[in-house]
Amino acid sequence: MADPQEPQRRSRRSPAAGERQRDAERTKAKIVAAAIAEFAAKGYAAARVSEIADRAGVNKQLISYYFGGKEGLYLEVNRSWDTESRPLAAPGLPLTEVVAGFVRHSGQNRDYGRIMVWENLSADFPDDPKQREFFQARVAEMRRRQDEGEIPADIDPDCLLLALMAAASASLTLPRVAKMITGEDPDSPEFTARYAEQLTRIVRHIQG
Repeated sequence: MADPQEPQRRSRRSPAAGERQRDAERTKAKIVAAAIAEFAAKGYAAARVSEIADRAGVNKQLISYYFGGKEGLYLEVNRSWDTESRPLAAPGLPLTEVVAGFVRHSGQNRDYGRIMVWENLSADFPDDPKQREFFQARVAEMRRRQDEGEIPADIDPDCLLLALMAAASASLTLPRVAKMITGEDPDSPEFTARYAEQLTRIVRHIQG
């Protein structure tokens, strides 16, 4: 006769290494998603590890275990933005498509944009050398485009990059102004689509 405890013993078996890895990756992804929302809402200084843990539905000790604390988690959020945004600036894309891609990305991932706004309003956030490297690589890419004739020779590539970044994120940084100027909701997909199309036209005029 079968042992009635046998199914129970099987259900309590230790998970395999692959299962543990998948569980860990899922938990880390939940924490990062919660951190993006919390940092976007409050900025780095006011965000609390306990509230991030509550959003993620995990014990706050896991944030220290996986990321080394709030600073490490913030840097991981930066890495996730970097991973998502790199394909948008691929060297083979026309500059018009790069700009339109960032407008659409800002419209669809507004929390990332809000984190950027917080960073630029406060000095109290972790410095990330990799983020600096990312932007310097974008300047170098602008110079390459200029060398190949895609950008007029009398425009400074770094200033153009800054201006295009400001323009691409305008619906996030100036939402009230955008609404007063256009009469549209800057959070709406319709505004994002129209603004992306219009900004590509402006870039084409810059290119001559």
